[in-house]
Amino acid sequence: MPENLLTEAENPVSSNIDALSTVELLRVINAADHEIPTAVEREIPSLAAAIDSIVQRIEAGGRLFYIGAGTSGRLGVLDASECPPTFNTPPDLVQAFIAGGDGALRHSIEGAEDDAQQGIVDLQSRAFTSSDALVGIAASGRTPYVLGAIRYARSVGALTVGLSCTPGSELAKEVEIGVTPVPGPEIIAGSTRMRAGTATKLVLNMLSTGVMIRLGYVYGNLMVNVQPTNSKLIDRARRIVARITGVSYEDAAGLLKEAGSVRTAILMHKRALSRKDAEARLAAARGRLRIALE
Repeated sequence: MPENLLTEAENPVSSNIDALSTVELLRVINAADHEIPTAVEREIPSLAAAIDSIVQRIEAGGRLFYIGAGTSGRLGVLDASECPPTFNTPPDLVQAFIAGGDGALRHSIEGAEDDAQQGIVDLQSRAFTSSDALVGIAASGRTPYVLGAIRYARSVGALTVGLSCTPGSELAKEVEIGVTPVPGPEIIAGSTRMRAGTATKLVLNMLSTGVMIRLGYVYGNLMVNVQPTNSKLIDRARRIVARITGVSYEDAAGLLKEAGSVRTAILMHKRALSRKDAEARLAAARGRLRIALE
């Protein structure tokens, strides 16, 4: 029953939060938030398994999808939308669905989360196949829209990952890999945009970043797949090339112009290769600069 859900439970530490001063109520919220990283830390083994499995799907030509409703859906859309500008991923590599469609990003469409069939329809609209991976996001772990999509994904042989904040949730039982950080009852009972939302955001940050690192979009801790499409990114690209190659900032600009990309510029300089040979070597290394340099 809903009343037994951890995400709907009352938190005793905030039972009189409305009677506190503003400073005091913020200290209560902040203290509760300190517990979230520990809840996420417990899920690192499961999260690592999810990342490695997703990378395998993508390397075989698949894509990564997120699906959720309400706050969970918005967080999935946010994470997916940040992959192209951060890592220069193809626009269709990481995609996200929210119950109710894009309009639900700004305006709550509460009933949409109860439509399990729509989760299936949304996946089918993107030609979802067995090659793909689906991460279902639901703090309660029982959202019909998400569960419908997960069951469909399993039926076609796709990888399924469930991210929820409720132990033993229905979602966790339906997927191949369950990631279940349990931050505990919310400071405002049922307001999963708070502690559950923070835990979800941390997990999604780790998941997408881990996937991109494993795919070779990062060298050291630098975004070597950045594309210099505006002044900020031109500056970043030059600094990255200069940092890794040891050339001056000015010379890095010339190297970038000749190479056409950060990774190619670095490889051309460090291994004395032509652009054509550097690009071929990167392709053979599946874009992983560290492997290409070795």
